[in-house]
Amino acid sequence: MNLGYLGFGQMGSAIARGLADHCPEVQSGAVRQYAWAPHADKLRERAAACSVHACESADELVNACDTIVLACKPYQVEDAVRGLDFSGKAVVSIVNTWGFADLKRVLGDGARVQCIMPNTPMKVGKGTVLLAEENDLTSAEREHIRALLGSVAAIVELPEAKIPAASAICGCGPAFLYMVIEALGDAGVKNGLSRRAAYELAASTLVGAGEMVLRDPSAHPGALKDAVCSPGGTTIRGVAALEEAGMRSAFIKAVDATLS
Repeated sequence: MNLGYLGFGQMGSAIARGLADHCPEVQSGAVRQYAWAPHADKLRERAAACSVHACESADELVNACDTIVLACKPYQVEDAVRGLDFSGKAVVSIVNTWGFADLKRVLGDGARVQCIMPNTPMKVGKGTVLLAEENDLTSAEREHIRALLGSVAAIVELPEAKIPAASAICGCGPAFLYMVIEALGDAGVKNGLSRRAAYELAASTLVGAGEMVLRDPSAHPGALKDAVCSPGGTTIRGVAALEEAGMRSAFIKAVDATLS
């Protein structure tokens, strides 16, 4: 299988890097990765960092690959695909705001389309990928795509209409959580810790707390929070301060803002 990235920005290169580092099929050479983007110098730099072959043209990419990852910006889609022949190709789109019907319209009936929404932690093999139920891949193509992405991400399959709300959590969520890590780091520095130590403590605590939720789906986050809060203790005082500051409301408003 040859996997080609049409457009190779932050998200496309994060997927390629993750696959190069964590996917056995890519590491063995059974799946080869290609990329093309209009800015040649930046393309070559990013491609070299991900062990990806940089193509000289979009035509070269499409001709070389049986699976194309459409990874450009939403406003670039029509220009990026104009004049290219996607007949018989599987096109996996990571372009938000472009749904299945929109892509079929611009790519033509010869292309088979699957919309996904990944997130940047795929770069380190810890991502999440939203997989739209609406698609016309063959069953073999779909299973292969699931296997590839599953090597670097948790796969969540949803109706296309639910993807925006889910993406607000797992796509935008890393930025929100980096702010949490940064804020806890500031608090640590304020109270005498080194910046590096404070960030490491905050990040590792966030990872561990997330794993606690994932390992026991029946455990409510509120119950896990309660288990840390002793009567009259330090943690419950911190929780009360966060509630007073409107922490829950702030996160809900952040998700709502991405959908407005």
